[in-house]
Amino acid sequence: MTQHLVEVTGGVDTHRDTHTAAAVDAAGRVLGSAQFDATTAGYAALLGWLRSFGALVLVGVEGTGAYGAGLARHLRAAGIRLVEVDRPDRKARRWQGKSDPVDAEAAARAALAAHRTGIPKDRDGQVEALRNLRVARRSAVTARADTQRQMKTLIVTAPEPVRVRLRRLSVRELVATCAEAASQYGHVGDPATAVMIALRSLARRHQQLSTEIADLDALIAPLVTAINPRLLAAKGVGPEVAGQLLVTAGDNPDRLRSEAAFAMLCGAAPLPASSGRTNRHRLNRGGDRQANCALWRIVITRMATDPTTRAYVQRRTKDGLSKKEIIRCLKRYIARDIYTLLTQPDDLELAA
Repeated sequence: MTQHLVEVTGGVDTHRDTHTAAAVDAAGRVLGSAQFDATTAGYAALLGWLRSFGALVLVGVEGTGAYGAGLARHLRAAGIRLVEVDRPDRKARRWQGKSDPVDAEAAARAALAAHRTGIPKDRDGQVEALRNLRVARRSAVTARADTQRQMKTLIVTAPEPVRVRLRRLSVRELVATCAEAASQYGHVGDPATAVMIALRSLARRHQQLSTEIADLDALIAPLVTAINPRLLAAKGVGPEVAGQLLVTAGDNPDRLRSEAAFAMLCGAAPLPASSGRTNRHRLNRGGDRQANCALWRIVITRMATDPTTRAYVQRRTKDGLSKKEIIRCLKRYIARDIYTLLTQPDDLELAA
């Protein structure tokens, strides 16, 4: 067989500084493996090396959302068909060992067999911009919550005069009071003085983080509206929830094969756990847990405000389902509706 007739499938094990690639033919035979720098020049060299074996038909890459993001963009721009490959399972690694060439060969064979693969997200559109903003916002929210807990903890162990004065204040009043505390106290070795200095520092940090969150919200809300206004207009969906669902789907939501696949991605599809005469399903603890939380927020909001959802809850309660089981059912139904909005936002509306 001449070289130009050989169909080549590539596999890439990605790392921060280097990527290891392997090439296999249509029968799964290894043609070679090599390591390249994780730079633009390295991506070009990797692509040229894979093409040197024959007609490159497919490349499987581990971590297209992390270390492989740059390589994925380069391959996509070159018109190469690309799939995301899961890491080898632990059982396979115990039997085969662990090294970069071995992982690259496993990625190539997984891509060739279409085993545990998926279409990676595009990372060059508005949703990727939204994801970056949300990373900063989530970090600020987490840091603000930590700061608030630290202030509460300090007050619990503070000297009695400080504790009596601050313990019953609301969070807003506490932050304002501590942030405006006098800058001059007694000796720093005095516990009452030290705790007030610490509370003032934490309160000002809390205020700074609140300002940062508000600034990011002012950028995120219009961006979410521009990407998918119908999603934002759905019942129980605000900018935070819509932003998370958009990020989960990516810039190319058509990569999701079906509404069932989207539900599985969100961890909202129950898993079969039947055996013999037992026919049941169990809770799915996998998937994107942030997306699962977004679905939960929609459910809780609709259970409180939507008459149709409340009627469903009453009916299912009479059937003997617990509140947790009803919420799981609603998540699955809402995942179906959200999938429709994500994939066909201009034609269909979210079901009531």
